[in-house]
Amino acid sequence: MTLRSLPALMLGAALVGLSAPPALAQTAGHMPMHAMAPAPALNLSASGEVKVAPDMATLTFGVMTEAPTAQAAMADNARRMTEVFAALRRAGINERDIQTSGLNLSAQYDYVENQPPRLRGYQASNRVTVGIMDLTRVGTTADAVVAAGVNQIDGISFGLKDPKAAEDQARRLAVQALQDKARLYAEALGVPLGAIRSLNEGGGYQPQPPMPVYAMARMSADSGSTPVAAGEMTVRIDITGTYDLGR
Repeated sequence: MTLRSLPALMLGAALVGLSAPPALAQTAGHMPMHAMAPAPALNLSASGEVKVAPDMATLTFGVMTEAPTAQAAMADNARRMTEVFAALRRAGINERDIQTSGLNLSAQYDYVENQPPRLRGYQASNRVTVGIMDLTRVGTTADAVVAAGVNQIDGISFGLKDPKAAEDQARRLAVQALQDKARLYAEALGVPLGAIRSLNEGGGYQPQPPMPVYAMARMSADSGSTPVAAGEMTVRIDITGTYDLGR
């Protein structure tokens, strides 16, 4: 071997070393792939309900006045509302539980066929929402505000000061119902029940919508207050859960 032929031999060896064996390359390019099948799962829903007596009430009412001028309508309304607020304080309602929920002033017209509208005057309306924390005072409070000048009562609704205890009890009942249902399905399918993957909650405490109040205050001295029945309310929790199932 001459010194002149040595570089050519070394280059040839390097090229041979960098090339992959045909058999190895073919095997790597055709390696079989196995798709992972999703684990079987069970999707269920359940709910828990608790009946509880309300411990507070919300009364919504208003004073509506009319006068020939806007200023007179507002002044008359303000005078009567001042008397209403004083009556609420005498009834034992805290000021923090009294909230103005609407104030409106509008022109009033008389309409006659084939004639332009004629301005009759102005109407002022002031609406108030009152939270009553003692249910024994609901009827007497309604009587007191009517006696003070309220001429519109929109309705009364009952609720809970703190709904957490009722919600937690409903949650426990909902989870128990979900677990019982999951075990039943697994037993019927003949497969073991696995761990729970996810749990979602809906529902919860919602105050009752206002109910109309038809009874007005009894004005005679020997009469009782307007009767009000609080009844019961339902706190409901809805849940959905996903469980693993054995094969």
